[in-house]
Amino acid sequence: MMNQTYTTDVLVVGGGTGGTAAAIQAARRGVKTILVSEFPWLGGMLTSAGVSAPDGNELQAFQTGLWGAFLQELQRRQPGGLDHSWVSFFSYDPRIGAEIFADWVGELPNLQWISGQVPLEVLRTQDRITGVRFADFTVNAKIILDGTELGDLLALGEVPYRWGWELQSEWGEPSAPANFNTLTQTYPVQAPTWVVVMQDFGESTAPAIIPAPNYDPSQFTGAWDNYSPEKFLNYGRLPADRFMINWPIAGNDYCQNANRLLDGDVKKREFVQECFWHGQNFAHFIQTQFGRRYGLAENIFPHADSAFALHPYYRESRRLVGLTTVSEQDILPLAHSKTALPFPDAIAVGNYANDHHYPGIEFLLQPKSIRWGGRWTGTPFTIPYRALIPATTDALLVCEKNISVSHIANGATRLQPVVMGIGQAAGMAAALCIVLECQPRDLPVKSLQAALLTDDYAPGVIVPLFNLLTNHPDWLHWQTYYLDHPEAYPADGNCPDVLVEEDNKLNLDYFIGKFQRLDQQNYQFNITKETNLTTTNWQLVTLRSNIDQQLQAFPPDTMLKIWGRPNLSGNWLLVEHLEEVSN
Repeated sequence: MMNQTYTTDVLVVGGGTGGTAAAIQAARRGVKTILVSEFPWLGGMLTSAGVSAPDGNELQAFQTGLWGAFLQELQRRQPGGLDHSWVSFFSYDPRIGAEIFADWVGELPNLQWISGQVPLEVLRTQDRITGVRFADFTVNAKIILDGTELGDLLALGEVPYRWGWELQSEWGEPSAPANFNTLTQTYPVQAPTWVVVMQDFGESTAPAIIPAPNYDPSQFTGAWDNYSPEKFLNYGRLPADRFMINWPIAGNDYCQNANRLLDGDVKKREFVQECFWHGQNFAHFIQTQFGRRYGLAENIFPHADSAFALHPYYRESRRLVGLTTVSEQDILPLAHSKTALPFPDAIAVGNYANDHHYPGIEFLLQPKSIRWGGRWTGTPFTIPYRALIPATTDALLVCEKNISVSHIANGATRLQPVVMGIGQAAGMAAALCIVLECQPRDLPVKSLQAALLTDDYAPGVIVPLFNLLTNHPDWLHWQTYYLDHPEAYPADGNCPDVLVEEDNKLNLDYFIGKFQRLDQQNYQFNITKETNLTTTNWQLVTLRSNIDQQLQAFPPDTMLKIWGRPNLSGNWLLVEHLEEVSN
């Protein structure tokens, strides 16, 4: 491939969560696509960065598009299912996630994947990006997508971008600082984390975890003071007695002089090495505290340090200066509402809380969480297509954490399912631009929205509605209706006059017991008929809107028959179907 030149319709640079989704979607629409990744695994945060207990878009109505297809495939492939941790409803072996993405890419003859390469130069003619040079080859393309973890094409192509904090005076964000201060100087961006996977060796003795040269145990003092050791480990419990270590409290978040990530190869490598050492030291600290029953998992990631992710989990990137910028107000629920107002050019949905990571700092933000289905969940919001388009540069789209978003709002838009939705939309937009022979800024957004809603493989939600699933016969009608009539969008996020969707109780265990309501949206269930579970008292949670409605209506002491899945780490029953039974 030395000095070879490729020509393609669509080039995606970066094989992260968004880039992988974008390449798959573009190729599925029939256009010639090349995907160039730095690492041998595709999927980024969901796989190569080790975050295999992802957050957000967990409600059934938001499990759509490629995100929903990924979850369905995980459920099919992962032995023992996905109910293992208490931080997420979906915990899996990252190797299985990587296999899914590789299989999807391999099924597409018009998608060429080249791994082990990073962009070195962006080629442009005036205000139009025309290609990207790598070490051994150059790719010329009609539409280019930046799916890198840190927005590398923005810097190489001199495309205007933001990095770090904005003051409250910029957009009037309620949680933004009025002035730059010690926090903004110490932590210019959210902390990355080098995830490590540990394992319970049971009665065997795990190999000793060697500390890095800069080991300082005081950095981890109090890491799980408010949790039992078992609760701490079960935060990210994976199948087969393994644990994803991605712990924010005196744990493996690392953010010392993070501006080095922008400062060329040497300083960036220095930061990355320190970040790795910090994860290594935290794993060593855990072993010193809990004993040699716990050690590094074996043969997880495809490199020498196989318990450690292939790269840091980056929570923040360079952020595009786009046609519009998503600010905190755009992700917060409206007054007396459970949702943010959807953008007219919405192309993806998220719902996670606004979550910021600064080691040792508790940074307070405007709340955007509600009690729903017996637990806390985030209020939904949308991503506008304009946030993917550079203000002044043509033939380029972004499809990762590098969208046009404020530092504050990035805390909610950075999550894996949202980024996957952004990637799918960017890939669809790129394909439509090829077919229509237009620039991304000139693409009719209605065409893009219609294509996403009616995709043959993985139709995706655009307007957040708690009580409508993609398999509902009226789903497409109501998605389109609220896009065309935004003034009619319901404040509570529930589409009126919708028939209850069918529940799933196939191949599920059932439990009989007594229902109790401790307070609003806090449900307990005491199993009265003998089961193989050692615990009889459980929290009831659900991801289904109709069951959420039923649970709100039951009086205390109601006897119920529940079909669902127990989660031992969270001590909850995930309810898929329920019926009232007589005493």
